[in-house]
Amino acid sequence: MDITNKRVLLTGGSSGIGKAIIDELHGFNTSIVVGDLNPEAIQHHANITAIYCDVSKQKDIDALFKKALAIMGGIDLCIANAGFAYYEKIESVDYEHIQKIVTVNYIAPIYCLEKMIEINKGKKFSVAFTASAMAKLPLPGYALYSATKAALDGFAHSFNFEKDSNVHLLIVYPIATKTKFFATAGNNIPVPFPTQTPERVAKEVIKGLQNEKRYVFPSKLFRGMMIVNRFLPLVLYCYVKVEQYTLKKWLKYANGQ
Repeated sequence: MDITNKRVLLTGGSSGIGKAIIDELHGFNTSIVVGDLNPEAIQHHANITAIYCDVSKQKDIDALFKKALAIMGGIDLCIANAGFAYYEKIESVDYEHIQKIVTVNYIAPIYCLEKMIEINKGKKFSVAFTASAMAKLPLPGYALYSATKAALDGFAHSFNFEKDSNVHLLIVYPIATKTKFFATAGNNIPVPFPTQTPERVAKEVIKGLQNEKRYVFPSKLFRGMMIVNRFLPLVLYCYVKVEQYTLKKWLKYANGQ
C-alpha cells in the first residue's frame, strides 16, 4: 500500500507508539484524524484533527468514524493503536476491571476493522492492530493484558484466511517500548527486558503497511528469542521465572513491605 496522500484514522495518538506513528506519517502527506482520551495533548497541524474518543464505548468509535468521514471524505487506513495494561496479581472479584481491558484491547480494534469493511464496500484499504510481544510470550503480572493481545493475535490469524482480497490486515508485536505505557500500568513497575523506542516501532509499522505484510516484529532480538524457544524452551521458561520473581518483589514494594 502506498501511504502517500492517504486518509488515516488512528486511535491512541497522544504519546508513545501512536505519537511516533503520527510523526512518521508526516513525510507521506497524509490526512490524519486521531481519536484519543487526551486530544489536547496532540500537536495540531493542518492535516491533523484530534478528537476525544474512549474506545471502550461503541458510541465513541461510531462518532469518531462519522467525524473522520466528514473531515476526510473517506478512510484508507485505520491504525487501531489504543490500548493499556494492568500490572497486578489477580486476587479479587472485579468484572468491570476485566471488561474494560478486554473492550479496549480486543473488542475495539476488531470493531474498527468491521467499520472499515462497512464503509469501504469492496475498495482496497488497510488496518493495523498494535498487539504485543506478550501475545506470544505472556509474562507474570500481565495475565489479563497478555490474554487480550493473544486473543487479538488469534483473531488476526483466522481473519487473514477469511478476508476478501481488498482487505489488508497488519498486526504488530512490539516488545516493551519506552513510553508512558508502563507508568499507567502500575506504580513504579519494572520494565521487562528487552526494550525498544516508539520511533523504531513506528518505522516498522509504516514499512509493514507499505509492503502489505501480515505480521511485523519490530525487535529482531525478540524474533530470535522465539526461534530459540522452539529448540530450547527452558531458556524462555527461566526468563519467565525471573519475571515471576520481579513481580513478587514489586508486590512487596507496592504493599509497603
